[in-house]
Amino acid sequence: MDTSFLEKTSLFRGTSGEEINSMLACLQAVKKSYAKNDVIYHAGSIVSSLGIVLSGSVFIENDDFWGNKNVLDVITPGQVFAEAYASIPGEPLMFNVVAYEAAEILFLNVQKLLQVCPNSCAHHNKLIQNLLSISAQKNLSLSRRSLHTAPKSIRGRLLSYLSFQAIQHGSRDFVIPFNRQQLADYLNVDRSALSNELSKMQKDGLLKVEKNHFCLLTDEIEIYS
Repeated sequence: MDTSFLEKTSLFRGTSGEEINSMLACLQAVKKSYAKNDVIYHAGSIVSSLGIVLSGSVFIENDDFWGNKNVLDVITPGQVFAEAYASIPGEPLMFNVVAYEAAEILFLNVQKLLQVCPNSCAHHNKLIQNLLSISAQKNLSLSRRSLHTAPKSIRGRLLSYLSFQAIQHGSRDFVIPFNRQQLADYLNVDRSALSNELSKMQKDGLLKVEKNHFCLLTDEIEIYS
């Protein structure tokens, strides 16, 4: 396959196209296509392969006993998912992986990565280092979500999340990766209550919002916890 895209990903950072082709063979690479809303991995499944999003995007979702959805993360092109579970034999997934839109996924056998390469690939250790770095970044992402859901009020949660997005984009004008329902799920709040709070915040002159496009209007905001 064309390795130019993979060379730019976090997993294959620092490796050449020739090295990647060699590793894809070692890691039993398989490419699959999914339609919007297809379930890629079901909660409870035992997996041995991580997935790299080649195109489209996928959501990491948690459904409780009553069917309430909770969006844990969005995975975009170049990012990976299920790497932690694929690294631990027999560990069942605690979440669903769902195609948010039509997506192409490249699956790599993680157990083959963690074993000593029979071909003694010089680039094997580099791939393991990259995987460890990705896992650390994922832990940071989960920590950020915990911070965003810590405030008791919906406004507090919104301001925590939107503040982070503004800093990440380097601008008070930005687009978030969630629609209204997905944002409500991510912040663990009711969608109607979230929409009402956003309307109040617009009336208070704190921000402007149109779908998933936000613009923060003031530097001084009081958070009601």
